[in-house]
Amino acid sequence: MTDLRHDGAEMSDAEKRHDQLTSAPDSTEADAAPRIDVTEHDGVTRIDVRDDAAVRPGPGPGTPEADGA
Repeated sequence: MTDLRHDGAEMSDAEKRHDQLTSAPDSTEADAAPRIDVTEHDGVTRIDVRDDAAVRPGPGPGTPEADGA
């Protein structure tokens, strides 16, 4: 099955991601906000978590690891 936009054109990967992340009940545009930056330099791919990402990897608030204990 091909994912198509309302105008019949095929959806880009970014459009598919946005559609998937905003289709759940109670979802918002913020749910589809970018969380990583991917760059490539001299054949090396680097993936960085964005500073403004709402969801970040690692221990969550209230855990001893996050509180520095």
